[in-house]
Amino acid sequence: MREKVSVVITMYNVEDIIADCLESVIWADEIIAMDSFSTDRTPEIARKYTDKVIQHEFEGYAAQKNRAVEKASHPWILVLDSDEQVTPEIKDTILETLNSTIRYNAYRIPRQNYFLGKKVHFSGWQHDVVTRFFRKGHGKFSETHVHEDLVVEDKVGALRGALIHHSCRSLSQFLEKVHRYSFLSAQDRAEKMKKVQWYHLTLRPIFRFFKQYFLKLGFLDGMTGLVLCSLAAYSVFLKYAQLWELQKRAKTEE
Repeated sequence: MREKVSVVITMYNVEDIIADCLESVIWADEIIAMDSFSTDRTPEIARKYTDKVIQHEFEGYAAQKNRAVEKASHPWILVLDSDEQVTPEIKDTILETLNSTIRYNAYRIPRQNYFLGKKVHFSGWQHDVVTRFFRKGHGKFSETHVHEDLVVEDKVGALRGALIHHSCRSLSQFLEKVHRYSFLSAQDRAEKMKKVQWYHLTLRPIFRFFKQYFLKLGFLDGMTGLVLCSLAAYSVFLKYAQLWELQKRAKTEE
């Protein structure tokens, strides 16, 4: 008999997409939906799929995931964001892994990214891999403000297939995410970088665009690639601009 799986999902005001995420994991032995007090129908929709909808004030992406993982009652855990979906291939690979001789305590999973509804083949997004399937007690999300990673001391295996990741379904949604993430990234860097220089605000964004659009072949994705790479460059500029503001404010308060 295979070991059981708990799926952990973090969510906030995602009533338009949460059902797709939950529907893709109805095969799991347990679903835990950690909600940050959504003001829309997100919790109501989630309760149609699981009786374990937990609400807790948002204190950071990593903290929210770690808190949800602690609530899991089964030995294996699959962590998802609300904009991700598990494909039948990933489901089958997970069940096959649990029905065979398990060689690792954590597994990486590739992600197939979509931008404004279109599959992204280049720009560096084609190599997106996340470690999200692991044995409870063998991993913890790093305490950063954004881009939290699962820290695992053991060797990590790889699953066949890919998660579906709808990084954004509208440009306004993506811009809101860029603004939020760039500020959180600035907070992470504030403790490490002494001073923002002119080249952080000029050369770094230019290089990001050049790297993703030309070196990583973003131009092959057509107009989608152009918009995506331009927004990536903008996010770099915004990150350093907000870091500059944080440093300026801190110096004024000294």
